[in-house]
Amino acid sequence: MNNEKILTVLRAPHISEKTARLQELSNQYVFEVSREATKADVKAAVESLFDVKVEGVNLLTVKGKRKTFRFRAGRRGDWRKAYVKLAEGQSIDVMAKP
Repeated sequence: MNNEKILTVLRAPHISEKTARLQELSNQYVFEVSREATKADVKAAVESLFDVKVEGVNLLTVKGKRKTFRFRAGRRGDWRKAYVKLAEGQSIDVMAKP
């Protein structure tokens, strides 16, 4: 998989308390991915970018919230996230600075 495809599939790591707990307990990492990405795309992108072995990928579409701004109704955009489970003994440093 070429670098352009990897960077369009994986957008950013999703960091929260829940994802930190998942990293510690079940060796799962969460990434924000493009809305058109498939499980195979995410698996190939993570394996080639971080040089790790991926056991499984689960995708989830997060629906955008309805918000108002100055009495005008609007809606935030939908986005997609991927839960990536790594093989035993593998890890990713998502807080590393390039």
